[in-house]
Amino acid sequence: MRTTNSTLTGQTAMGEWLVHPVGAPLFVELLAQHGLEALQLGLDLGRPLIELVQLTNSKISASAIDDLLQAATEKLVAESFGTPGEEGVFLPVPVGREMTLDEIQIRDPFILSDSTTSTYYLYGSTDKNVWSGPGTGFDTYRSRDLVYWEGPFAAFRPPSAFWSRGMYWAPEVHEYQDHWYMFATFTALNGHRGTQVLRADHPLGPFEPWSDGPVTPHKWQCLDGTFFLDTGQPWIVYCHEWTQIHDGAMYAQRLSADLRCPEGAPVFLFSASDANWSRPMQGLSPSFNFPAHVTDGPSLFRLNNGHLMMLWSSFGEHGYAMGIAHSTSGNIEGPWIQEQDALWSADGGHGMIFRPHDGGLALTLHQPNNTPDERATIWMLAEHEGTVSLEKRR
Repeated sequence: MRTTNSTLTGQTAMGEWLVHPVGAPLFVELLAQHGLEALQLGLDLGRPLIELVQLTNSKISASAIDDLLQAATEKLVAESFGTPGEEGVFLPVPVGREMTLDEIQIRDPFILSDSTTSTYYLYGSTDKNVWSGPGTGFDTYRSRDLVYWEGPFAAFRPPSAFWSRGMYWAPEVHEYQDHWYMFATFTALNGHRGTQVLRADHPLGPFEPWSDGPVTPHKWQCLDGTFFLDTGQPWIVYCHEWTQIHDGAMYAQRLSADLRCPEGAPVFLFSASDANWSRPMQGLSPSFNFPAHVTDGPSLFRLNNGHLMMLWSSFGEHGYAMGIAHSTSGNIEGPWIQEQDALWSADGGHGMIFRPHDGGLALTLHQPNNTPDERATIWMLAEHEGTVSLEKRR
């Protein structure tokens, strides 16, 4: 673990907040709002900020501390970045410390490799309990070396009238037409879920709703939509859930050029049971008197030779697993065929492939699969004629 200079967290001493050029005025303002002055804290200035709740007998609440941290984050980012896209502007000072991946709870990891700034951005399902609401949003982390990560940065927080209140899943971010687009899964109050498109001017966000609700079929249970550009045509590839059709399926759908809405009819790609390695999900309620095959986490990648492949996840012989499908036509509509064995066979999945700045091919996925222990891991891949294989952990 490393720490960065001038960082501000809940564990930073209050005395350090008072001498920080960004933190001091915000901290003094917080005290003044509650009729306090820094001098009243005396020797307690050596204690971490978070203990201010206890020291003031909850006169200053934990949520007020959270608001202070958020305000400091926004101010540091604004001062460091200036106008988004301004030449030479890079790397704001994070509110927090640098962490390694084993310190970050995250599911469904997605790494954006920005070659123009030699920066990586890590997104994923970051709420502490992603299975029930209320949802907080999505955080992102930033790195120059894939080892130490700054953050978290609040990439998305739902507006007050947002249609979903919980189960915020699987965000991924793509650069397209000079903006950054987030594809993420949300669940409505009636239980229906789908993938919506959000947009921002910078990979850190803030991302705001762009499409009018989900771009997946409104009467379908859909999740894990991913973006892919095929010969200039934008597509979303997503899962039609087993909860509605028993044998989960993978579909593709054309999107409008501005990514605001779907176009045409959904295109069926394959079913979960098409893969030899896929197994019915275990541990379901007795009311489920049918085999349920899961489709999760599609992620498309074109190899150097132009071959189009897709990572996707389901359950295998040893739990959550991830396999590879191949387009025999080289385009998104397939036909798609499955590899015989899973690429990742036990207790992990929902991965994606990216190219590190120092060369080669890498995979990130979450493992293990149980909450709250899931973490992003990174593995180097070997690229063969028409497929990939695992090499070593990075």
